Amino acid sequence: MSKLVIKNSDVERAIIGVPLNHKHVRVVLHLKNGTILVFQEATIANIVRAFIAVKTHPTMRAVELKGVSLSSRKPGYANYQLLESGRSQEEVQRELEELMKGNTCAIS
Repeated sequence: MSKLVIKNSDVERAIIGVPLNHKHVRVVLHLKNGTILVFQEATIANIVRAFIAVKTHPTMRAVELKGVSLSSRKPGYANYQLLESGRSQEEVQRELEELMKGNTCAIS
């Protein structure tokens, strides 16, 4: 598994908006090394939802999202979603700790 750590200082610019003739927001990160990352609205929405839950909940410390295909969903929602995996916060925290150790590949 390769690991890429992106710091604020690695980002040259970010573009957030709805492209012409589209309905959904995109987030584009231009990194200083020339890499361009394009995120779909649903991806950012799921990450933001989980981020806010962890940041604002009085006891929640971590959550894992996993990609799943849904056979039934609310109207307007994509078939493929990032949903809570059900893993315990402690398991997720231990994995985060392991991922933060050792060799990191920062953007240069």
